[in-house]
Amino acid sequence: MTALFALATALLWGLADFGGGLLTRRMPALTVVVASQAIAVVVLGAIVVATGGWSEAGPQLWYAVAAGVVGPVAMLCFYKALALGPMGVVSPLGSLGVVVPVSVGLLIGDRPGLLQFAGIGVAIVGIVLAGGPELRGAPVQRQAVLLTLVAAFGFGSVMALIAEASSTLTGLFLALFVQRVTNVAVGGAALFVSVKRGGRALPEDGGGVKVVLAALPALAFVGLADVAANGTYSIAAQTGPVTVAAVLANLYPVITALAARGVLKERLRAVQAAGAGLALVGTVLLATG
Repeated sequence: MTALFALATALLWGLADFGGGLLTRRMPALTVVVASQAIAVVVLGAIVVATGGWSEAGPQLWYAVAAGVVGPVAMLCFYKALALGPMGVVSPLGSLGVVVPVSVGLLIGDRPGLLQFAGIGVAIVGIVLAGGPELRGAPVQRQAVLLTLVAAFGFGSVMALIAEASSTLTGLFLALFVQRVTNVAVGGAALFVSVKRGGRALPEDGGGVKVVLAALPALAFVGLADVAANGTYSIAAQTGPVTVAAVLANLYPVITALAARGVLKERLRAVQAAGAGLALVGTVLLATG
């Protein structure tokens, strides 16, 4: 069950990242983040009311609040790093966030078998390579590397925090709702500051609000897929070793690369294909170990 839910997480995160990447070509990244998460808040709020999730409120929700604060900060750092580039270095480094939940799992007593340890190592290498790292001729600003590492730590921390935010299904719905409300508050504040400093909240092509409204189905998919991924990861981390759940869930860059190949007809570079293959080998080792 751990492997199943963790792989579902990778699929959902990979598709959400792919959809979010397409949307940021048409509108500001912060607008995509805030709008997609706002839709998720509405849906999760309805689910919490319908399931009586409010009864699960307790001190553990502070983990959800922390995840809601860290998530947007990590995303903003990542977008900034991508802008500084090169993307072929930034994207793979961002995948190193898997080290955080894996370390947490080891600290709380997870002891993977020999095959699983091998699978963790192989899968992590595959995840990094699947991002298509620039192996030579890629000057990188120190600020870009620093921002990427901060983002990676943030992404990994969100995984660790959300896994601690609930222990029941109804409690998980409430935790995800609290996380998303915090996401919207933090992201909305960042968007407000950006606009005050001369940035844009709406697309520059003149479509304005109409472009955002037309993109609502896609925004809803991105927001809800991201929520579902957090939920399936939390279940995976609670039903089995966190180390296994974290590594399998972090296979999402492979899904994003494959989606770009299938939908946009982007050709996988040799290093990406090799990474996808290693990630698959690591998955098999983790699942059978």
